[in-house]
Amino acid sequence: MKLGKRFFISWILSALTMFTLFYIWHGVFLNDFKRIQFPLTWFVTFAAFTYLIFSAAIYFLFEARIMKWFDNIWVRGLVCGLVSGFSFFMIATIVNISITKNLTKEHLIVDCVWQMVEQSFGVLTMVILKYAIHEKVLEEV
Repeated sequence: MKLGKRFFISWILSALTMFTLFYIWHGVFLNDFKRIQFPLTWFVTFAAFTYLIFSAAIYFLFEARIMKWFDNIWVRGLVCGLVSGFSFFMIATIVNISITKNLTKEHLIVDCVWQMVEQSFGVLTMVILKYAIHEKVLEEV
């Protein structure tokens, strides 16, 4: 797999898409940012780097040999978004379980579904850009 213009543009814009959805969901709809115990700038910076890592992981998952089993890129993207969204939900839940009290089953289900939707939009952005950006293929000597 070549890490060229196609990778970098789709990686960054996919991360930006997921970060924007994250910010709207947690900052606007849920008002979670009011409960942060340290400077908001730190949180937003950490979140931005986290989404850059998530986006790269999603790109490599999309390109993984096992995902090539799905011939249709849209199906592959959807599966990749659902798998990564559920995986990231599990990680976030385990990390936050010690600081979150009174988690209900409904809260966990909504959070899980939202995470899968968020990651799926990130993958959709990545897939569209990955196949819209054309790179010159250099011939090997």
